[in-house]
Amino acid sequence: MMQIARVHSMTNGETIMASAEIEAPPERIFRALVGKEVEQWWGSAATYRMVDWSADLRVGGHWTVVVRTAGGRDLPASGEFLELEAQRRIVQTRVYAWDHPTLGRRQTTIAWLLEPTAKGTRLTICHGGFSGVSEAATEHAEGWGRVLAWLQAYVEAERLAAA
Repeated sequence: MMQIARVHSMTNGETIMASAEIEAPPERIFRALVGKEVEQWWGSAATYRMVDWSADLRVGGHWTVVVRTAGGRDLPASGEFLELEAQRRIVQTRVYAWDHPTLGRRQTTIAWLLEPTAKGTRLTICHGGFSGVSEAATEHAEGWGRVLAWLQAYVEAERLAAA
């Protein structure tokens, strides 16, 4: 029996669309995205790990993060929440506080949509602001595929452990 991929990510060079089918309810996914718990699942030993997340969870509130690369380099980013609808939608800006090789310090906008499904949640990300930097869009599309797979593995392992 062939298993259908449950994480998809693509870009047209300007906007990224990524989605995952996750076997957990939207409220569980929302908590994993916005709470300090995000540091437990965002990253891998081979790539980078989120080491410092803080967020003022309100429209107009700011958030900051530091990810640490496998080589030990700290890469900070920050942004502002533009929309917050618990369990359903998050829209935020993001800008790196370092010179990203293909994106620089350009501000982008990320929208997260959580939709209940029969088995859990469909999480969709729309990440825009890559006009003129299609190489950065391609890199970030690959990155979002990894992030969604990490989240999916984390919450589904938790569910299986509780079963």
